[in-house]
Amino acid sequence: MTQTRSQVQNFSVWQAKHFVVAEGVADGEPLSFADELVLDDTYMLAPDARPHPMTLEMPADGGPFHVAQASQTGLPAAQIYLDCCITLMSTDGTTYEGIVLVEVVGGGVEEIYLLPLADLHPKTPYRLVGIDRQLATTRFAEAASVSFTRGTHITMASGAQVRIEDVRIGDRVLTRNDGPQPVRWIGETTLRAVGEFAPVVVKAGTLHNQNDLVLSPDHRLFIYQRQDKLGAGRSEVLVKVRHLINGKTVYQRDGGFVDYFQLLFDQHQIIYAEGIAAESMLIDHRTRAALPKHLDGIAEGGHGFRPHMNYEVQKQLVSHPDAVALLKRASRS
Repeated sequence: MTQTRSQVQNFSVWQAKHFVVAEGVADGEPLSFADELVLDDTYMLAPDARPHPMTLEMPADGGPFHVAQASQTGLPAAQIYLDCCITLMSTDGTTYEGIVLVEVVGGGVEEIYLLPLADLHPKTPYRLVGIDRQLATTRFAEAASVSFTRGTHITMASGAQVRIEDVRIGDRVLTRNDGPQPVRWIGETTLRAVGEFAPVVVKAGTLHNQNDLVLSPDHRLFIYQRQDKLGAGRSEVLVKVRHLINGKTVYQRDGGFVDYFQLLFDQHQIIYAEGIAAESMLIDHRTRAALPKHLDGIAEGGHGFRPHMNYEVQKQLVSHPDAVALLKRASRS
């Protein structure tokens, strides 16, 4: 049987040494794991701090997260643990959340990172007002769940184009491989549209879509090439929308808030959004914590193998500036 690849998730993180207590019990100490954090301590981001990319890999057979690509201090194959979710408050009362990640090598803590769920700014005081060990997996799952934004038109089994916020559990949606399929669950999350969580816009007409298609960055589009313009060695390709960003016809929209919606079926599906084939939510080790308890049966087993899971192409194959135009021409009737 064809084997599925490991699932990966891309983020930008801050090293703990750049997020330090400026006032409080742990004055001068960097961010740490939950057991060492003190409520009401005030943190500041160092002026020279720079976010670093981190790619977390989940082995195809499950198990702990590993670092596939990390910041300068990150070590490949190191284990990563989601320690806790922290809540910070700025002086104007605005709250921000972040996930504390602990990197472990050989049983010892190698590095601690902060995965911010909103933009943090240097020289701004942030008071620690919440520490939640259980919430970290849920927030990570929400971030890892591929999502459509409010207003996205979904193709139903009848051919009707329905805005995603009007789709209901039990409604039948047209899928590429299995025909009409009922929706088992609809998730809704509101996040700050910043950094890695800012949605990606595929402008109308870019891939034969009538309207703008706005998605979460790691959402994968399914494209059938009538001619293999990419050199993928096959007609079918699955491409993360973040890898198609060119700043013009595909770009990341940063700022404000975004309403994300997740559509879940009994199996991972390719559905149609604004006329573009795109994946539905995939249940795996990263995302199952986002599901409610009554779906435990699906969550525990996860989604089984589907042939399209092996169609994903890596970033290098779509890194040239005209990749989007090539895909549009390749998929033209």
